[in-house]
Amino acid sequence: MSDKSTKPYRIGESQIHGRGVFAARHISKGEFIIEYLGEKITKEESNRRGLEREEYAKASGDGAVYIFELDDKYDLDGNFEYNDARLINHACRTNCEAVLEDGKIKIYATRDIQEGEEILYNYGYAIEHFMDHPCHCGFPECVGYIVAVEDRKKLRRILKGRKPKRK
Repeated sequence: MSDKSTKPYRIGESQIHGRGVFAARHISKGEFIIEYLGEKITKEESNRRGLEREEYAKASGDGAVYIFELDDKYDLDGNFEYNDARLINHACRTNCEAVLEDGKIKIYATRDIQEGEEILYNYGYAIEHFMDHPCHCGFPECVGYIVAVEDRKKLRRILKGRKPKRK
C-alpha cells in the first residue's frame, strides 16, 4: 500500500510539452493532487501580464501564460517556481480537473491514475483565439488546438471549412 502522506506527483520530461507532472504513485479517482499556487491579481493586471507573457512565449518558445481565472474581479498568476501545478500540461484526453474551492484552485483526479502516468487537464481556452494555442497532446480526439470541450465540435466545423495553405 502506498503512503498517501507523501506528495502524489513528481516533475519530469513530458512528451507533450517540456516538463510535466506525473503520478509518483497510484492516485485514486476524486483524490486531491495539488493546489495551483500563485499571486492573486486584478483582471487589469492579469491582462497586462498575460499579453506580456504571450509575447515572451512567442519569441522564446517557452511555456505561455500561467493565469487562472478566480472570479469576476481577480485571477491567480501561477508563474512562480514554487508552483509545481503550472507544469501540468493540457491534453484533449484528461485525468484530472481544476476546481475553484474556497477561493483556491485545486487539482483533483477524475479517474484512477497509474504511477508514472502524466497528469493532464483541459485548459479550456475560449475558441476566439484558438490559432494562438496549438495542442500537442497527440491523442486521437485532439482537434489540434487548446479549446474548451464544449467548443471542439464548432472548431472542427471551422477547420473543415478552411482551405489548405498553398506552399
